[in-house]
Amino acid sequence: MKNKILTKCLKLENLCLILANQTPPKLKDTFKHQGLRQQLVNILKNKGITDAKVLKAIDKIPRHLFMDSSFLDHAYQDKAFPIGADQTISQPYTVAFQSELLQIKPGDKILEIGTGSGYQTAVLCELGAKVYSIERQNELFKKTSKFLPKLGYRAKKLIFGDGYIGLEEEAPFDGIIVTAGAPFVPKPLLSQLKIGGKLVIPVGVDVQVMTMFTRKDQKEFDQEEFGEFRFVPLLEDKN
Repeated sequence: MKNKILTKCLKLENLCLILANQTPPKLKDTFKHQGLRQQLVNILKNKGITDAKVLKAIDKIPRHLFMDSSFLDHAYQDKAFPIGADQTISQPYTVAFQSELLQIKPGDKILEIGTGSGYQTAVLCELGAKVYSIERQNELFKKTSKFLPKLGYRAKKLIFGDGYIGLEEEAPFDGIIVTAGAPFVPKPLLSQLKIGGKLVIPVGVDVQVMTMFTRKDQKEFDQEEFGEFRFVPLLEDKN
């Protein structure tokens, strides 16, 4: 009887060891992936991204894990790809460009409009931001809320809601980043910035102009434009 119990215990122990040493296929990050990320970083450098902290975040985060398996071979191309619910994971250059504009310091309070796959959220976390993120698509909200903690990224709050109205109860913010094309600039987002805070938002319908508003005082904002980009539309209401 003792031998049978011992045998079962050994089998159970061996099974635990096997399971402990196995990484689920979807969460594997190999030397090949790391090499492809380094190539991507070099591409972004050549396109003008200079912020070392942003480049380090891109180099660290396994973008392939945020994508559908059918696109894994293309994960480190500088392109946007579908992620479901008629949304996309943004082009790495766009993620880096917007992140660089925000000039994030560790501890900055950042509101993200459009959580999507969570890739931009992860970049913000790597930069040391306290991230509050709103997603309008319930399917993506549920998926990303479960997925990000598995990679060790924990936003202060992930919210299912309407990004056009922002998050007044947590305002003011050091920075607000909008990751979808807005036909106009939502006034609530401007009002939720700290003095000196920045709103980075692509504005337009078919083609968007990347625009940054910096709050000078209670009523005055500086506005700068940084060329044309293409985003999926920023949607209103919940579904």
